[in-house]
Amino acid sequence: MTNIIVVPTDGSEGSIRALHYAIDTAKKTDGEIILINVQPNFSTPHTKTFFSKMDIEEYTQMMAVEALEQAKRIVMESGVPYRVKIRVGLPKVEICQEAKESEAASIVLGYRGLGAIMGTVMGSVCYGVLQDTPCPVTIVP
Repeated sequence: MTNIIVVPTDGSEGSIRALHYAIDTAKKTDGEIILINVQPNFSTPHTKTFFSKMDIEEYTQMMAVEALEQAKRIVMESGVPYRVKIRVGLPKVEICQEAKESEAASIVLGYRGLGAIMGTVMGSVCYGVLQDTPCPVTIVP
């Protein structure tokens, strides 16, 4: 059985640090990495007025590819098996859903610390994943 590690990435320094940690773990445990990028849902009544569904999907895809570019290169060079997933929705929900659907052994994520939740430096995505996770979570500072 493969040890699947879900690694959310948005191109930030924190997500790249988490990826390096996940790669080290995957090498030690014969693991596989799922790189996931979650894009916001732009299909609202207002955007649909000005943009076609195809325009919205193309934009979402373009933003995800850009966010995943560096992470894909790093994991490819590491030799660790990996898959790439692009999802649309709320990051905390989609990350946990991917971990559940892929029967992941763990989630490894970095934090950006852009917002303060409950008096900590942990962002809302980390906090949300910790609340709903179907597996162990490692947060890399």
